[in-house]
Amino acid sequence: MRLAIIIGALGVVFGDIGTSPIYTLQTVFNPDDPHPVPLDEANVHGVVSLIFWTVMLIVTLTYVTLVMRADNHGEGGIMALITLLRRGAHTRGRRAALILAALGLFGAALFFGDSMITPAISVLSSVEGLKVIEPDLEAWVVPITAVIIVALFAVQRRGTTAVGRFFGPVMIVWFVAIAACGINGIRSNPEILVALSPTYAISFLAGNFHVAFFSLAAVVLAVTGAEALYADMGHFQRRAITIGWLGLVLPACTLSYFGQGALILEDASASSAPFFLLTPDWAQIPMVLLATAATVIASQAVITGAFSVVSQAAQLGYLPRLRILHTSASTIGQIYVPFINWMLMVSVLTLVFAFESSAALAYAFGMAVVGTITITTLLFLYLARQQWHWPLWVLVIGGGALIAVDLLLFAANLTKLVHGAWLPLVIAVLAFLVMTTWQRGRRLVTDSRRGIEGPLEPFIAGLGDRRPPLIRIPGSAVFLNRGYETTPLAMRANVEHNQVLHEHVVIVSVHTEPVPRVPEEDRVSVNDLGFRDDGILYATVRSGYMERPNVPAALTLLLPSEAEGGIDPDTASFFLSHIDLVAGPDDNMVAWRKRLFIATSRITADAAAYFNLPKDRTIIVGSRMEV
Repeated sequence: MRLAIIIGALGVVFGDIGTSPIYTLQTVFNPDDPHPVPLDEANVHGVVSLIFWTVMLIVTLTYVTLVMRADNHGEGGIMALITLLRRGAHTRGRRAALILAALGLFGAALFFGDSMITPAISVLSSVEGLKVIEPDLEAWVVPITAVIIVALFAVQRRGTTAVGRFFGPVMIVWFVAIAACGINGIRSNPEILVALSPTYAISFLAGNFHVAFFSLAAVVLAVTGAEALYADMGHFQRRAITIGWLGLVLPACTLSYFGQGALILEDASASSAPFFLLTPDWAQIPMVLLATAATVIASQAVITGAFSVVSQAAQLGYLPRLRILHTSASTIGQIYVPFINWMLMVSVLTLVFAFESSAALAYAFGMAVVGTITITTLLFLYLARQQWHWPLWVLVIGGGALIAVDLLLFAANLTKLVHGAWLPLVIAVLAFLVMTTWQRGRRLVTDSRRGIEGPLEPFIAGLGDRRPPLIRIPGSAVFLNRGYETTPLAMRANVEHNQVLHEHVVIVSVHTEPVPRVPEEDRVSVNDLGFRDDGILYATVRSGYMERPNVPAALTLLLPSEAEGGIDPDTASFFLSHIDLVAGPDDNMVAWRKRLFIATSRITADAAAYFNLPKDRTIIVGSRMEV
């Protein structure tokens, strides 16, 4: 295991969860909370113990030990789980698998809410450290936060390659610093270490359930970013993430929480900002700067995660193709999606100006986090039973306990609905409606196109019988098509209206496989359809859901025997079919969903750019279709 991989994981994977000590305890003991936790010794011990064991159960046990075993060819994340469920669904369990896949899609939709809230709460919480240094600076917190966020999104187009090498060292300094501050706090009041015993968490829950239950809505903030450990597994490997978590991140966060607890036991007024007050006076300004850098890194990670989720969702047919730019020549996962970037920036700035403080955003954040965690756990347990055949008693006892914890946290967050927890649910519902509407509308359009296009083989077989005779002109033509069964609309239009066809023709269908990447030897396959002598071939180009299709490059992989007749991607003309959608009278979809589907189709990326087609040799043939 290379040290560089572990350092890279520390810089990208743990930014979100590593900055949660800034605001978690502060939120639990917030006096303005609608269900405040009284400040006394027993409650401080109970809360600190509850935070520690929540982190151990959800992050260490659920994610690091269990969920990260479910990888799709090395890739993780909730979209990978959906793919595994769809691929493994069989007749007996197909209905349940599809229902859980839909639930997983809602979990992915919740992640969009997380992507909006994380930059807002993370940067706000770090800049709020200025109030500790100088209370008069409070009025500057929101403007400074807004400037940092605008700068953060403005540099996304440059990619993370240039600054990525600095992320790991910065986060190492961050974890060492918060651990040192935690140790200093514990040394002044070592009694706090008794909270390592789970009995304090259990006593707090059992003895003060009316108080402890509501505190869980803030306790869950300690596990924000747990999904990132799983989602980024393909980039840094499970072992590197495990070593980084157990070797540095978990100990550092634990020491920070216990140090803050010790400080609150000494001075109850420190509960207003225990993280920054735990820092020595001489180090508070450097800590604010370091915290700002760490939260920017945490925001960078979740923004990049949003780009990846959107890209994967488009590949799997849940979103239209969007313009995607690769920002690294060596790392395919580093992408930039302009539309999503600017949409996120506007959303994050709106949250900053609307909520104005990290405490006000905390409950919205908690709902997004616990919702995703609960769904991920459910999908994993189903996968473990149906495809890995884990013993039922293990899943009932162990899995039931984990789900019980998740549902308890979820129920606690439901009590904060009117205080902000509604926000990620609304965002998730809207994103879920967009994705399911696109999937449904895309299926309807496909069915309509199938009737217009007609079967492929009879069309080709009839080319020689056309009157007047079809003219075959010199050169090569590549017609992109959806599949093997139907005729490309552009090819049909070219033949029926122009009465011409190129001497050499390749009909290309691009398939997205349910794997992250496709080996080069499996990239392209050829079927001559029985018309090789007529210069017509059918080629299937395959790409993984984390890859961007490159049709010209794939065609260069054709063997000379397969491309007999002189197919040259460097000189060929490429033909695309464009469909202009309008709402029709059919009741196959309710009116508002039709309008949503058509509106969503307007943001579809240029197909020529998506398939890497040369602009100067690409011809687009349009057609209008009712939905």
